Amino acid sequence: MNNKIPLLCIVGPTASGKTGLSVELAERYNGEIVSCDSMQIYKGMDIATAKVTKEEARGIAHHLVDFLPIGEAFSVSDYVKLAHKVIAEIYERGKLPILVGGTGLYYSSLVGNITFSEEKIDEKLRAELNEQYQREGGEILLKQLAEFDPETASTLHPNNGKRIIRAIEIYRNTGITMSEQMKRSKEKPSPYNYLTICLTYKDRQKLYDRINLRVDKMLGAGILDEAKAFFNQNPGKTASAAIGIKEFKPYFDGECSLEDAVEKLKMETRRYAKRQLTWFRRCEDVKFLECDCFDILSESERLINEWNFLKYS
Repeated sequence: MNNKIPLLCIVGPTASGKTGLSVELAERYNGEIVSCDSMQIYKGMDIATAKVTKEEARGIAHHLVDFLPIGEAFSVSDYVKLAHKVIAEIYERGKLPILVGGTGLYYSSLVGNITFSEEKIDEKLRAELNEQYQREGGEILLKQLAEFDPETASTLHPNNGKRIIRAIEIYRNTGITMSEQMKRSKEKPSPYNYLTICLTYKDRQKLYDRINLRVDKMLGAGILDEAKAFFNQNPGKTASAAIGIKEFKPYFDGECSLEDAVEKLKMETRRYAKRQLTWFRRCEDVKFLECDCFDILSESERLINEWNFLKYS
């Protein structure tokens, strides 16, 4: 355990207060923050993805944010490689790495030390599956996946076409299911001695109220201009899936009112928050803090002080 890098993780649903808490803890424990968000990696999506502002960061270094053009693809494998490197560099500087975000797959793959196979991508198969997804929807492909990999299928939402297609690809290209590959990839222990704090709310409506308020503030901050600029470029499929961007496309196309687009955004964000909580509840060794019942800063400090192998300068 003493040879492992200490890693403090602050995870949870969108709008739960992760950014504010993580900056406070970074100031107290000499830390630097590593983003664990699959959309904050992209440039030009500051408002939609609620990137930390200069004022909010208060001089604390933030890594893996705002570095990739929106036209480029980025996988969980790419993230894990970069995050391992950045975390090691932070620790070598005598700082405490603090992982912050709500992308459950990124979190689990990183702390679980998941290794990814390097099988060749079959572009023809991928194109066929993408066409089928667009034509028939996610439910059909998810049922197809469940026939040979029910374990993976049970963790995916029909709207998560990218992951469904990837799971089918893996099996067809290798004859091994994604769930089996995940099991095999966990043979190496985690390089981290990690403490994970997940922010949640006992009263779910309070979280939903925070989400609705955030969307209203996004409108005031200029999300419409940001989304319009986004669609005027050549965004890739990954970036185009961002909640906060895709909900405005029907409005720009004249298919719905602005009010309907905003309500759709609020609804999709609430649904996403629910999926995030479901993911983290399945993870081992996660400490849940109810933000509407505790002083989360003092409770976080208590958990950190009980963290036996915390090493920081």
